[in-house]
Amino acid sequence: MYKKKFFLIVFEGIEGSGKSFQAKKLFKNIKKRGIKALLTREPGGIKSAEIIRNVILKDYFRGNKKNEFDKYTDTLLYLAARNEHVQKKIYPAFKKKKILICDRFIDSTIAYQVHGKGVSKSFIDNIHKYILKGIKPDLTFVLKVNILKALQRLKKRKKMNRYDNFSKDFYIKAQKAFLKIAKRNKNKYYVFDNSRDDNKIEKNILDTVLHKINYR
Repeated sequence: MYKKKFFLIVFEGIEGSGKSFQAKKLFKNIKKRGIKALLTREPGGIKSAEIIRNVILKDYFRGNKKNEFDKYTDTLLYLAARNEHVQKKIYPAFKKKKILICDRFIDSTIAYQVHGKGVSKSFIDNIHKYILKGIKPDLTFVLKVNILKALQRLKKRKKMNRYDNFSKDFYIKAQKAFLKIAKRNKNKYYVFDNSRDDNKIEKNILDTVLHKINYR
């Protein structure tokens, strides 16, 4: 049995780490056990946030460089999408005591915008004070991956956005940031190497979640 309570599970990692795939697998696996859950993503998750997602993930790095957003404009768009997501999906799930599985959340902003692009962390932290409503992940899975393996996976994608086209060095920097964040918060973070395509990680993630929510 599972005692109903709000529980936020987040998957983080660079492109090609397999985080979206594992988030979907977890969602299916816990539903099989009769546990009601919601699967969402950032940026996006609801219609209004998906509209913003379409803007910020458009591959404007190709072609005219003048069309590229300033890094703070880019960050504000992400935070605007997050505000819509929190207000209309995450907080309602909190009030209804749902299990919510989210593909990316605040750590992606820190890894990509702060460590990757040099945006001020205090700038982001100050906005988060107003939009997060005190909500924090209860459990975060960081999927690390061999960079060359990640790039191979990206080449196989039928649909790509601008974040699938960053440099190898950018992905290395972002992954180091995710691992650094996880190292500081060992109680709520689990790091798995997802370089190999096998089912062991799927099982390890499921077992971890069932243990954390006291499922019997």
